[in-house]
Amino acid sequence: MTGPVTGPVTGLKTGPVTLAPDLRRRLDDLLAAGGRRILGITGSPGAGKTTLAADVGAAYPDVVVVPMDGFHLAQTELERLGRADRKGAPDTFDAAGFVSLLRRLRDPRPGETVYAPEYRRDLRNGVAGAIAVPPDAPLVVVEGNYLLLDEQGFEPVAGLLDECWFVAPDDTVRLQRLVARHEAFGKAPDAAREWAHGPDERNAVLVAATAGRADVVVRPS
Repeated sequence: MTGPVTGPVTGLKTGPVTLAPDLRRRLDDLLAAGGRRILGITGSPGAGKTTLAADVGAAYPDVVVVPMDGFHLAQTELERLGRADRKGAPDTFDAAGFVSLLRRLRDPRPGETVYAPEYRRDLRNGVAGAIAVPPDAPLVVVEGNYLLLDEQGFEPVAGLLDECWFVAPDDTVRLQRLVARHEAFGKAPDAAREWAHGPDERNAVLVAATAGRADVVVRPS
C-alpha cells in the first residue's frame, strides 16, 4: 500500500454476493502488475469479510483466501491468560505470527508452498497447516478485523498488503448477522446477543476507527 487513499463507496449486497464491477476493475488492475499480490479485506465483526473474500475467490481462479482468524491464541492459552471472556480482541491473536506469515506470502522462496492455519469454530481453535498457498498463486486474499490496526503488534500488516478494502454494512444488519452466527455455533440467544453487543462491539469500535486507512470502503447498495 502506498498510504491512505480515499476510495469510492462500492455496493455490497446483504444476501448472496456478486462481485461488483468496480471491485473487479480494481482486482484486474492489481493483477496486471504481475507477480504475487496480496489483497486485504477488513471490517468490524460480522461485517461480511468472509463472504466478500469468498466472492473474490469465486470470481478469480487460483486465488487463495487466508483468514487472520487462524492466528487466534488457543482456547486453553486464552484461559490461562485470563482473556477467554474477550476472545477476538487484538491481544487474543498471535500478531507476530500473522506478520511473519504475511512476509513469507509477500516474498515466497522459489517453488515454496506456504501453509497457513485455519480457525475452526467447532473446535474453538486454529488448525495449523490447513491452508496451502502454492508458489504460483497470483493473488492471496487476507481477511480479518485488524489488518489496518496500528498497535498491539499489527503495525506492519498494512505495509505488507498491496491494497485493503474495508467492509462497512449498516450496523443493525451487522449486529443481527453476528448474533445469528453466534447462535449457529452453539450460543444461547441471550448469550449470543450479550457477546455481540459486548466484546464484539468493543472490537467493532476499534476496527471502525481504522477505516480511513483503507483504499476503498465497501458499503451495502
